[in-house]
Amino acid sequence: MTPGSEPRHAAQESVEERLAEEVVEELDLHEVEDPDELPSMSEQIAEQLGGVRGLIESSLPVLTFVLLNVLLGDAVLGLDKRTALYWAIAGSVISAVGIGVFRLIRKQPVRHAVNGLFGIAIGAFLAWRTGEAKDFYLPGILLTFGQAAVLLLSVIVRKPLIGYAWGIMANKGHQDWFGNTKLFRTFQWLTLVWVVSLSLRAGIQYYLWALGEANALGIVRILISWPIYAATFAFTAWAIHRVTTTQKVAPA
Repeated sequence: MTPGSEPRHAAQESVEERLAEEVVEELDLHEVEDPDELPSMSEQIAEQLGGVRGLIESSLPVLTFVLLNVLLGDAVLGLDKRTALYWAIAGSVISAVGIGVFRLIRKQPVRHAVNGLFGIAIGAFLAWRTGEAKDFYLPGILLTFGQAAVLLLSVIVRKPLIGYAWGIMANKGHQDWFGNTKLFRTFQWLTLVWVVSLSLRAGIQYYLWALGEANALGIVRILISWPIYAATFAFTAWAIHRVTTTQKVAPA
């Protein structure tokens, strides 16, 4: 076969697999060496959330922003709105940088700290430019809506990204689930479950953003986002395990 004469579906799958790899990266998934020895559901959930430490590290910059904005603002110390906002921005950025430095000193992975700092920096810049504390959360809201849109599109074109993610993380990179009707349908509706989950998380936050409830938005982001994520991941792991225990996909 000469270069450029590959079947069109092969080129399409390569693009979809690259997109699925980005989903795996975003959700912090990884390929399991032996698909017959998958971690338990609780172990998988704990790994995705990073345990108690992961929850604390991911929530600390947002919590710092909320606390400083409330304590320094009219509610307590009575500083003007912009001054309180600038101190809150500085506190959140410093805490995010501190987490990354702490991990570097301990020679621990810093990818998540860098990603978190990047997101915090964008939100901080928007809040600084507009003078509105609520805009600190806007990039995260838009990103979540974007993820939901991509997943929905993958269902519409019948290339569910949750299936590709499963192939990468638990099936040694094989995407042979297309030939298994039950698995294909499972991945289709599970991808829709993720669409609903992401849309719910982003929708609640967007509603509070539209109302200008910046402090409530920060609290909701901390207290609601992670439980919804954990529940969705747990349900996904359970549903896939339920199907794969009764059916074994043959290697490609």
